[in-house]
Amino acid sequence: MQHRRSDLRELMDDPGVSSQELESALCELETINRWLGGYNTTRIGVGRLTRGLAEDTPISILDIGAGGTDLQAILRPLCRRFEVTALDVNPRMREFATRHGHASEVVIGSAHRLPYPDRSFDIVHASLFLHHCTDVEAIGLLQHAARIARLGVVVNDLHRHALALAGITVLTALFARSPIVRYDARVSVRRAFTRRDLHTILARARIDNPSLSWQWAFRWCLWFPVADGSTHD
Repeated sequence: MQHRRSDLRELMDDPGVSSQELESALCELETINRWLGGYNTTRIGVGRLTRGLAEDTPISILDIGAGGTDLQAILRPLCRRFEVTALDVNPRMREFATRHGHASEVVIGSAHRLPYPDRSFDIVHASLFLHHCTDVEAIGLLQHAARIARLGVVVNDLHRHALALAGITVLTALFARSPIVRYDARVSVRRAFTRRDLHTILARARIDNPSLSWQWAFRWCLWFPVADGSTHD
């Protein structure tokens, strides 16, 4: 699937979605991420950035566009001390996190206007958020993430590919109860990235030393350190 990224909007981004619909969709997306490589992709990126650090060193993470995900729990298998702040623009995400006992602190705010000074967190992480952005927004997001991070940035997102679209269409038709998930899953793949897309965005964001690897199932693990000045003003 080499044609250009779609600009269709996902239903999840509509503030008019009811709380019940949102709850159902978030629970199903958690299952999809667990079983289709989402959790593991995040662990790979964070693990690579923290390699070589003492195991008892506390690591602060800003999880931008966090949605209903509990990054604190996802990273538990890495056996490190993580202090996670989850940022999302939708206030109902905080309510969802409270109901489901998430360990991450949830802050309401926009990922496009990050309310933090330079080097505020060790790592800035974004999972399944970058594809919600236009190319211009994605460029700005990576630049601001690099500004805020002390160690580096981890991005976990989707690979735009015909097989990915066919696979998620079949899986959600068979198993998803939420109409939001059935629709958004297809739109997400159409909005996602090829390797060339990401390299173009990284070049325009002036990220000098990114590492990009393909992970199962049709995921990109993008990470880059910032301690050596990987971005330029």
